[in-house]
Amino acid sequence: MSEQNLSLSDFVKAQRKSLKLTQVELSAKAGVGLRFIRELEQGKKTLRMDKVNVVLSLFEHVLGPVPDCSNIEIVENIRTYNHDDWAED
Repeated sequence: MSEQNLSLSDFVKAQRKSLKLTQVELSAKAGVGLRFIRELEQGKKTLRMDKVNVVLSLFEHVLGPVPDCSNIEIVENIRTYNHDDWAED
């Protein structure tokens, strides 16, 4: 699986393992708690972005917007929707 196709949690875990770091070592290097690293690698949906970026900076990465192709049909419908079609009751 390429780096671009990894989830954030899988990316962090893969990078940590490639550097032969334990979660404890990664948390110490990043200056975040062990619990945070565990939650990050487990895919917790709500994490502080500043802390995520601190961890990612160790791997020369940062958070950023990426396309979400799972909703492409909905997005296209919104883009092409004609507001004149709105019905007034």
